Amino acid sequence: SREHAVIVSDTGLITVAGGKYTTYRVMARDAVDAAAGTVPPSRTESVPLVGADGYQELWDRRASLGVDVDVAEHLLHRHGSSTLDVLEAIEADPELGRPLIDEAPYLRAEIAHAVTNEGALHLDDVLTRRTRISIETRDRGRIAAPLAAEIMGGLLGWDRERIDREIEHYLARVQAELDSQRQPDDQTADAARMGAPDVRTGQAE
Repeated sequence: SREHAVIVSDTGLITVAGGKYTTYRVMARDAVDAAAGTVPPSRTESVPLVGADGYQELWDRRASLGVDVDVAEHLLHRHGSSTLDVLEAIEADPELGRPLIDEAPYLRAEIAHAVTNEGALHLDDVLTRRTRISIETRDRGRIAAPLAAEIMGGLLGWDRERIDREIEHYLARVQAELDSQRQPDDQTADAARMGAPDVRTGQAE
């Protein structure tokens, strides 16, 4: 089940079990209610997510944002009103306005945005979660990895060794995923998938 439960032990320890990323607000509300007791009603349902405030206005004038309409629509779908931050980066460095790769709609500026505005620290995070390159391209993002790592490295101060290590770890993760999909059962597949090293520790998960 993807449902969650908030459990309070006899000692007062509060545990949130289950759930999923897309219901994190409800989970947080329930956990705070359990911890705080009587508190004012949660406002989380009416607080806009990042990128929601001003989105409709930008969508209505998407043809005048200084990029092709299809590019503007892609950015608005992905970043909402935070599209303005992406466009500012392109204005400062027009090179970032170029596509990262031909096989996917992502701009180089979106890789930079993941670092400067979203706190991304690893290549795997950017290609797997901040974008969908790892699941939207036939090669799982292997072609995109070197350039994306270079962009990230320039912003995060990575040296050549660190850039190469990030690429190596990403490619190992992709290979582990591919290997897992060839296994005959879930248990063996999980073992194959988890065998790739974690870029943060260098150890298999």
